[in-house]
Amino acid sequence: MKSSRLLLISVAVVTGMGAFVMMSGREPPPAPPVVAVAPPPPAIEMAEVLVAAAELPMGQTIKPADLRWQSWPKSAVSDGSLQRGSAPTALEDTVGSIVRNPFLSGEPIRREKLIKANGSGFLSAILPSGKRAVAISIDARGSNTAGGFILPNDRVDVLRTARDEDASRSGTGDVQTAATILTNIRVLAVGQTVQERNGERVVTGDTATLELTPAQAEAVTLAQKVGQLSLTLRSLADAGQAAPDAPEPQTAENGGLTVVRYGVSKQMPRR
Repeated sequence: MKSSRLLLISVAVVTGMGAFVMMSGREPPPAPPVVAVAPPPPAIEMAEVLVAAAELPMGQTIKPADLRWQSWPKSAVSDGSLQRGSAPTALEDTVGSIVRNPFLSGEPIRREKLIKANGSGFLSAILPSGKRAVAISIDARGSNTAGGFILPNDRVDVLRTARDEDASRSGTGDVQTAATILTNIRVLAVGQTVQERNGERVVTGDTATLELTPAQAEAVTLAQKVGQLSLTLRSLADAGQAAPDAPEPQTAENGGLTVVRYGVSKQMPRR
């Protein structure tokens, strides 16, 4: 068959099919929908932050293995964190510091939770400026320390129990008195323990070390000579409030102790 005849037949077939589609009233199939492609999210800016490689308890001297650099979203980095971009030698500078407050594993290192001992002991390193650490004798069974449930960093009141010499001499018998001489005092350590360890809720020891001012240290030292001291545990809710009827005692010029009971001041001489 000649090529011209084949061409005519092909054109006729295509034309016939087009006419059939038009006569049937069917619309041509819709074009496939165009799927919008979302732009990729912006890259999160990261920063390298110095964190604890393991749990760091209070009093531990930091070694190089205790620290590591970790990528952290820059928008979530707090101002007190140590960043490698602004402090590239922070890891080396932090080694040798003493942990003042515990760190959890992966927690960012903050300078205010560390202290440089410079060769001093831990207790003197964590003691605030102007404060003194004074140890008082306690019963290891906890009979004069709230049953042994007083832990380091708790707040306590200090009570003094002694014999009332004036009442005893008056012939009424042996009279004992008790008075609160200090309130809202922080306990630094019980025995040799300066923090709760391994979930231990009872700490026993023969001494309790208190954080005192120089005047309070004098009062406590004198009170131990003329009587027995006991510690009463303060509630966490009012740990920052002083008892209204127990002002801080003052040391007199003669070295005696002024005790205020029921609003009445009484001078306790040195014995």
